[in-house]
Amino acid sequence: MNLIIVESPTKAKTITKFLGPKYRVLSSYGHIRDLPKSELGVDVEQNFKPKYIIPLKARKNANILKKEAKKADLIILATDEDREGEAIAFHLSQILDLGDKKHQRIVFHEITKQAIENALKNPRDIDMDLVNAQQGRRILDRLVGYKLSPFLWKKIVKGLSAGRVQSVAVRLIAEREKEIENFTPQEYYTIGAELQSRETDIKNKFLAGLIKKDNKVIPKLEIKTKKEADAIVKDLEKAEYKVIDIDKKENKKNPLPPFTTSTLQQEAWKRLHWPAKFTMFVAQKLYEQGNITYHRTDSLNLSEMSLASAKKFIEASLGKNYFPGFARKYKTKSKGAQEAHEAIRPTEPNKEPDKLKLDDKQYRLYDLIWRRFISSQMSHAIFDSTSIDISAKNYIFRTTGQTLKFDGFLKIYPMKYEETELPVLEKNEILKLLKLLSSQHFTAGPSRYTEAGLIKILEENGIGRPSTYAPIISTIQNRNYVQKNDDKRFQPTEVGIAVNDLLVKHFPKIVDIQFTANMEKNFDEIAEGKTKYTEVIKNFYTPFAENLAKKEKKVPKHEIAEQKTDKICPKCGAPLIIKLGRFGKFYACSAFPKCKHTAALERPTLGIKCPKCQKGEIVEKKTRKGKTFFACNKYPKCDFALWDKPINEKCPKCGSLLVETKKGAKCSSKECDYIKP
Repeated sequence: MNLIIVESPTKAKTITKFLGPKYRVLSSYGHIRDLPKSELGVDVEQNFKPKYIIPLKARKNANILKKEAKKADLIILATDEDREGEAIAFHLSQILDLGDKKHQRIVFHEITKQAIENALKNPRDIDMDLVNAQQGRRILDRLVGYKLSPFLWKKIVKGLSAGRVQSVAVRLIAEREKEIENFTPQEYYTIGAELQSRETDIKNKFLAGLIKKDNKVIPKLEIKTKKEADAIVKDLEKAEYKVIDIDKKENKKNPLPPFTTSTLQQEAWKRLHWPAKFTMFVAQKLYEQGNITYHRTDSLNLSEMSLASAKKFIEASLGKNYFPGFARKYKTKSKGAQEAHEAIRPTEPNKEPDKLKLDDKQYRLYDLIWRRFISSQMSHAIFDSTSIDISAKNYIFRTTGQTLKFDGFLKIYPMKYEETELPVLEKNEILKLLKLLSSQHFTAGPSRYTEAGLIKILEENGIGRPSTYAPIISTIQNRNYVQKNDDKRFQPTEVGIAVNDLLVKHFPKIVDIQFTANMEKNFDEIAEGKTKYTEVIKNFYTPFAENLAKKEKKVPKHEIAEQKTDKICPKCGAPLIIKLGRFGKFYACSAFPKCKHTAALERPTLGIKCPKCQKGEIVEKKTRKGKTFFACNKYPKCDFALWDKPINEKCPKCGSLLVETKKGAKCSSKECDYIKP
């Protein structure tokens, strides 16, 4: 009997379908060995030697695998083809003691009968360079986390943790927040002319925007005040509007490349509103069922088989004009991409989503992957584009329009585009002015990151790799360093800002974007056999440990975690201070531990008088666990509080305050059912 070991039971079940009775397929259920949680698990004095253990939850399954391995004639390690998969294969070889026992390592990027059979015909040894790249990252992250976290406990608050790559993500979000806070909008104006042809009774109106004066382009922010805009409008009085140029051309829009891990996560967020973690969970199921190729990849390569299959499907189902006449091949812009892999695609391109038995979530993601791949091999879309310039005295206005001539790849992969049909005009035609429009605008500041935006900026800067984007985003939220606002965009929490400020000031390399990107390159070089992982760790850890020892002595706790106030403790009369907890700032008595009084920190007032005491004002507060509520600022004399945000409007039925909800305003009283229409 030949024993094949993979990571997941679903993958094992799918592979079993393709193999005969002489094979048995079992699962390791992910990593079978890891560093212990209860200790550092790395001997820094012995060249960073790791101490691996079989976690408690994996011991029962490990014993099953050991028992079955003893009975097997051949053991085949068939874990994923990336660094994590290679490391799992290595750890399996260690716990099963495969040194002298007959064993093989096989890899494949899709779970199909042909791929499995080809892999079995072409076994290889475990790639220790890939294993060491994974070990290097794991050990380095353990050293940073287990050494730096206690420092955060002492200097900020107990229970915090630090991560090497996650800290950079928090910094990006925190710095974007500072940019937003420091942004000053600039006022500017645009001038538009609503025009109509004089020669026909056409009812179509069209708008042309002012682009030039005295034949010089007017920059976006050139017209800064209403006075300047009004002067231009006045100058245009009694002007004749004449068509001076008509430019017609075809514009071609090429299809997008197939998905990588990063672009799949970004598009699933935009189209399906799925977090990266959930996208990867569903993609994992699709891969293990044999429906898509490996979903952790930064390559855009496509196999010749998939290209031929896509061509056949497009020509047969859509028509030959939808195939461009050649296979489209794409090159990745991702830093450090592993070009040996393929892009994410359906394993069988002719299997349309409706032909597969999938649950709703799997269907939606497969449909997105299938459409993106098929469309990547289709003809471009063609638009008829028209640009018309119109003179008025020494000014020039321009209007543009476009209509879809041939949908091409858009037939399979719809994308937003605007069609604007202009009236038929002729050169030198005199137009009728219906209205001059002067519009005020303000420059928009930088926006907070969505999940898609954060993943994109991480990839652009070479931070992390395909397998790390989703864990990074999950970790920084679980640690309460960032949270999503009502628009599903990331904002740093008070704790996140404090941790980031401390790391930027005292451990700049840990949160330095370029330094972290270079570390990723070091891991890539380890994977390519160009350098040893112990050297990479040593070069990082030696100066890091020295700096940490210095900062332990020099950085006072009150620098970040405590702040004096002019308030007095209502219980003992001692001064109140503002302390930073895991869930944000709060008032605490300076006489602690003798006095354990704490209170929620007041936020800016809402301009609403307390309906209970008629003396205080409603302010925003937070509980010790970071949950927002609204209460009277005269607490503890007045205990009025609400979970929902109040508005300065009273219920017409009972007189209580109205509060905001996702469905609109309603009465805050539990006894009243009033909902504002």
